[in-house]
Amino acid sequence: MSDLEVRQLRYFVAVAEELHFGRAAERLGMAQPPLSRAIRDLERHLGVGLLERTTRQVRLTPAGEVLLRDARTALDAVSAAERRARHAGQPVRTLRLALKADYDAGMLPRMLAAYEREEAALPVELQLGGRGEQVAALRDGRADVALLPTPFDDRGLDVEPLLTEPCLVALPAADPLAARTELRPADLAGRLLPDGTAADGSDAPPAWPPRSLDLAQIFNLVEVGSIVWFLPESLARRHPRPEIAYRPVADLAPSTLVVAWPRESRSPAVAAFVRVARSVFADAGLSSPASPASGRS
Repeated sequence: MSDLEVRQLRYFVAVAEELHFGRAAERLGMAQPPLSRAIRDLERHLGVGLLERTTRQVRLTPAGEVLLRDARTALDAVSAAERRARHAGQPVRTLRLALKADYDAGMLPRMLAAYEREEAALPVELQLGGRGEQVAALRDGRADVALLPTPFDDRGLDVEPLLTEPCLVALPAADPLAARTELRPADLAGRLLPDGTAADGSDAPPAWPPRSLDLAQIFNLVEVGSIVWFLPESLARRHPRPEIAYRPVADLAPSTLVVAWPRESRSPAVAAFVRVARSVFADAGLSSPASPASGRS
């Protein structure tokens, strides 16, 4: 019995996501009859039904739901391997560092300067993006290493903590709460975070759909009282603004900045960057305790 082919998985994922053979065929740029035959061949190959077909609808069977989940993972891995191979074959290789602007505790210039002195160093290509984009970039092969705050889904990644620090709340300087030296989560009832969720941690649904905001936009929204924002203490220090007050919040979880990289990476350049990041933070007296989960680079 032959192994599953990438082509078969792509066909199945298209049908499973569209739940309509015509739309799936259009998405794939092919005719519907060969797509239908390919799915039937896949079911025969596996010996199980993947789809329940009626004249009105297409539904996934339990086996189809399992294959859809694993097929997406497999296709993502194939795409990541393609990107990494192309990158490794470039005439001038680089170390692609993903991060969110200013989420480096002010240490990025020191890290880059120290990294340049490493024997295994490569030219660094900075990839700035919104929060959450760094993990996706590591997984799909667009980045080699990342600086990012926790929490995040670290499956398939190795992680080294660099700095753990308190989080503060940013709120308008004219807000009555700014007169207090410390707040409690309950004090923030009725106020919203940038993602539209309740600042006091209640389970109210988000007030608006997900949106990507840069730092300037977030600060402007805080200044006019539209939102409040939790941010690391180091970021607050770097952005003093007369219209914004930063206050500690009791029981607010601290923020941990980490360096992360794909678990399967064996790149000397990545290993050198991780070593430098740890060293720079340690030399500055900012390092976090070593993580027992940190691993290979």
